[in-house]
This record gives sequence, structure tokens and C-alpha cells, in this order.
Amino acid sequence: MPQTHHTIDYIEIPARDLDASRAFYADAFGWTFNDYGPAYAGIRRPGSEDEEVGGLAATDGDIVTGSPLVLLYSDDLDATLDAIKAAGGTILQEPYGFPGGRRLHFADPSGNELGVWATAD
Repeated sequence: MPQTHHTIDYIEIPARDLDASRAFYADAFGWTFNDYGPAYAGIRRPGSEDEEVGGLAATDGDIVTGSPLVLLYSDDLDATLDAIKAAGGTILQEPYGFPGGRRLHFADPSGNELGVWATAD
């Protein structure tokens, strides 16, 4: 896909343990990766072997809190909640309603906070 001016094009998620982060995102969301050695894994665009939407970047330092919140979309927020828990994620905010849908927040194995939202039922 061509890039579009002033839109989010790529997200890098720091990972204290790259293998644990890859396993978490694969188990919770079905993500697949392009491996670039022990310090980086590109997150494949769904249905593509080459295009990527982001990456997991190994870090040995502290992960800074207050970084941008990445929101994922879900067709079934309750099933996503179960998948996050089963994959070892930490639920920071249980699903709550907001105008237009429901949302939850979770932390991955490296402590990164992300959100997932779904449209109203």
C-alpha cells in the first residue's frame, strides 16, 4: 500500500524480551512477523509477506511510560479480552463503554500499554 500524508504508517513497540513479545502478539491477535535478527521483528500487514505495519524492537533499557497509545480494533471485544489474558497480557482497564463502542486497555509482557476497541453492539 502506498503511504498517505499525515497518517500513521508504522508503529514500533519496544520489547524487553523479543521472543515473549512475538509469542504474545501471535497468540493474542494472530500477528505474523518478518525476522531481522535477534533485535527486531517486523509486524506483517495482514495478507502480506512483505508489507509491514510496524515492528517489535528489542531494548535492554527501561520502556518509557506515556508513549503514544496504540489502539487495535476488534470484531469481538470479549473474545479479544480472553485472548489477551490467555496469552499472558495484563488487563489494565476492563472493557468500558464510550460513545461509539467499547474499549479496554492492556499491558504486553514488556509493559507497553495498548488499547482495543469495538463498535457498539
